[in-house]
Amino acid sequence: MIEWEERGPRGLAHTELGNSIEAITLDFGNTLVPFPAQSMFGVLAATAAYAVEAWSLDGAEFERVWNEERGRQLAQDVPNGREADMDVRAGRVLARLRGCPPPSHEFWDDNEVARWYSPDEVEAVLNAYASAFVRLTPVPPAVGPVLGLLAQRYALAILSNWPLATAVERFVDAAGWSSHLASVVISQRVGFIKPRPEMFLAAARSLGVPSGRRLLHVGDDLGADVAGAHDVGWRAGWVRVRPEDSVLPVAPSAGDEQPDLIVDRVTDLPRALGITTGRWARSKGSGR
Repeated sequence: MIEWEERGPRGLAHTELGNSIEAITLDFGNTLVPFPAQSMFGVLAATAAYAVEAWSLDGAEFERVWNEERGRQLAQDVPNGREADMDVRAGRVLARLRGCPPPSHEFWDDNEVARWYSPDEVEAVLNAYASAFVRLTPVPPAVGPVLGLLAQRYALAILSNWPLATAVERFVDAAGWSSHLASVVISQRVGFIKPRPEMFLAAARSLGVPSGRRLLHVGDDLGADVAGAHDVGWRAGWVRVRPEDSVLPVAPSAGDEQPDLIVDRVTDLPRALGITTGRWARSKGSGR
């Protein structure tokens, strides 16, 4: 469902908005793919099961320590604009389960922690996580056709905060979405998270479109997606329906963000841009 009929909150008719942009970036979690809490718990449980089989670790303790270290990263890294990288987390979890005590003053010495595991072991944990992520996360059936429609007119990219880029990349490939996308830009690879401008500028470079008002970013997080896009001069769309129990973090919101576009779900986006299916073909001269 779309909130308005003729004009968005910033006063631009949605048909004008659709005709004024050249490229669209889309958030991943809770925008393209919903992530209720149970979905993420299942992926972690499968990763723990791998650790039990590979190294005879305690599965319940693996999950407990994983969640504790995730919380530590969210508290320490995210406020500084950094991603809670999963490779760092996996190493700390392996170290703790092998007897390395957690830091007494909150911050890890990761050089010391590295003595407790090998890079190959961390890679094995990440591979198990990414495999479980793809296997256990349902592909929303309506999203692929929507991406196909959008890609007929606009350059498309995923622009997402996510602590393990390979999980998103493998999911996109398995879902059959790759052919619709010019790029997949993930915070773990960029080194920063939205709303930091580095994320948006990296996406603009990957699309070959100058950063500015011909780019529309669409996401569910007012602080990360809407405020972040506006801060670099982009247009911003807000997807306002997300799972109430989702454990994905959200950025602080100032409370005064004004999206250029508001939809309940990403599948409403074609209609919200004011373009009917019959007007999308390049042969009709409809842009990209």
